[in-house]
Amino acid sequence: MSEDELYCLKCDVPLEPIKTTFRYLKHEFYVEIPRCPVCGQAYVSEELANGRMANVERSLEDK
Repeated sequence: MSEDELYCLKCDVPLEPIKTTFRYLKHEFYVEIPRCPVCGQAYVSEELANGRMANVERSLEDK
């Protein structure tokens, strides 16, 4: 299933790409990810979690 076909299980509405703030160790970065426009539940893909988020986490912990 592609991210274009994702639905919120709680609200049963299609997820929409929404700019989302992630915070880690007092640092922020922004990513547009699929989120429910009703309840705000976000979908973090495995690629994002193991890719960019993991890289940011490693670089912040190395400082």
